[in-house]
Amino acid sequence: MVSRTKRKTSLTLDAEVLDGAKALKINVSAVAEAALKSAVASARQVQWLEQNAESFAAQAAWHERNGHPLADIMVAPGGSSWST
Repeated sequence: MVSRTKRKTSLTLDAEVLDGAKALKINVSAVAEAALKSAVASARQVQWLEQNAESFAAQAAWHERNGHPLADIMVAPGGSSWST
């Protein structure tokens, strides 16, 4: 198991929501950390896709001009999964 460093931070949350969470014994820190982890992963994915969009477009253009090099062995249920 890898030990991770934790850092204190301050959050401003809706009082009613926070009171409800405390009444239900919800670990607010754990929920916030999980939500933040998910948001960071999503933002990184969007950033990566944007940074590589030109390469994806170039690859798609190459496939349009030349066909897929493995088209003859690419199959899916019901037939070929690649059209040229």
